[in-house]
Amino acid sequence: MSDYYTIRVRGHLASHWADWFAPLIICNEPQGEAVLVGRLPDQAALHGVLVRIRDIGLPLLSVSSGAAEPPGEAASASG
Repeated sequence: MSDYYTIRVRGHLASHWADWFAPLIICNEPQGEAVLVGRLPDQAALHGVLVRIRDIGLPLLSVSSGAAEPPGEAASASG
């Protein structure tokens, strides 16, 4: 079973990084941070994402996981 992750980094990510971080979705925030959100199949996939963040030199701010559905998925599942 996959977990839903939220990974926050300092700096914005341009749209050309979207394929590299798939299946995570990149959301750039006004305060100069980027948030990668989505489901990853296992810990190996999470570590792969973290290595990519390190490789492009983005400071990692936080990583959190949970079973909660992202807002869009929860709304569509209840409708």
